[in-house]
Amino acid sequence: MMKSLIALAFGTLVLGIAEFVMMGILTDVANDLSVTIPQAGHLISAYAVGVCIGAPLLLAIRRMPLKRILILLAVVMAVGNLMAAASPNYIFLLVARLISGLPHGAYFGVASIVAGKLAVKGKETQAVSIMIAGMTIANVIGVPIGTALSVWVSWRYTFLLAAVCSVFTVYILHKWVPFMPAMEDTGFRSQFRMFKHLGAWLILLATFCGSVGVFSVSSYIRPILTINSGFSEEMLTPLMVVAGMAMVAGNLLSGRFSDKFTPGRAAAFSGGLIFVGTILIHFYSYYAVIMVMAMIMCYSGQFALSCPQQLLIIRYSYGAALMGGASIQIAFNFGNALGAYLGGLPEHHNVPDPYSYSALIGAGFAILSAVCMVWFVRRYEKNK
Repeated sequence: MMKSLIALAFGTLVLGIAEFVMMGILTDVANDLSVTIPQAGHLISAYAVGVCIGAPLLLAIRRMPLKRILILLAVVMAVGNLMAAASPNYIFLLVARLISGLPHGAYFGVASIVAGKLAVKGKETQAVSIMIAGMTIANVIGVPIGTALSVWVSWRYTFLLAAVCSVFTVYILHKWVPFMPAMEDTGFRSQFRMFKHLGAWLILLATFCGSVGVFSVSSYIRPILTINSGFSEEMLTPLMVVAGMAMVAGNLLSGRFSDKFTPGRAAAFSGGLIFVGTILIHFYSYYAVIMVMAMIMCYSGQFALSCPQQLLIIRYSYGAALMGGASIQIAFNFGNALGAYLGGLPEHHNVPDPYSYSALIGAGFAILSAVCMVWFVRRYEKNK
């Protein structure tokens, strides 16, 4: 089972590199392609648009065996990243980024189903957390390596690295993941049945609000650490490694706690953790030690929230597991985009101490995430 989960995790590792490395190489891409940094920023948005388009497209291949779907999605990852590496101009790279995002939500949805089927009974959330671990490891190892390649050689080698990892993912998915038949086809319309149920909406809303809460802070973590907390630029890299390790720990611990206390309770606690972290940043970001503690809370809470919710949406998708697993990635990415936008409003409107108020905005959404999951627990998990 472990080899199969590692194969699944390699896919999320590639997706993590492709999604997050753009933030570290943005300036290099802008300079090389002779575009402004705001224009280069659209390359981040293009990936998110690809995620939102690609998730519903999963319905077109829902009758395929699950293993074959995973391999097909990994092939698309390779194509998108190869196109990005070979991009002759900005428009071509924009299209390549959109293609790279297409398999994101679909892969998470299918891989979550496969991980749950591979798991020992009662350990399903731990299995999903191992699958998601690739995304957290991408932030600790993959993104720094990709950024370094861009600085030392060229940003094209960063995408080439992601493409090579994609090809390797195709190979180990083929070798290590056992054959799994297609999900029972209940018809196209039934894939949208989940949206008639409160449970699914509570999970999606909690994911969305938790993501807004974290990204209203993480999108501006550099100025918060340097301007508010007084850290030097040289300290940013080790601090980001600490943040990445917090993601890994939060993800793996939430898998264990979910299987012990139920996924809903673990997700509610995670939303509360993000709330406490953002409140501490709002009031105490000028105290370096407290700031680092709060940053660890936010980053660990982000992936501690992701793991149980990925499993819950499959359980409460009412026969539409593929759509459920993909939809939660749409909620996550919409949250990313809105969090970055809302977190920038205080600075845009010249609010004094703007980044403290970015955190306050995040705190409001984080508490909404926790409330949604408490509501979910009381309605669906109270007697478990």
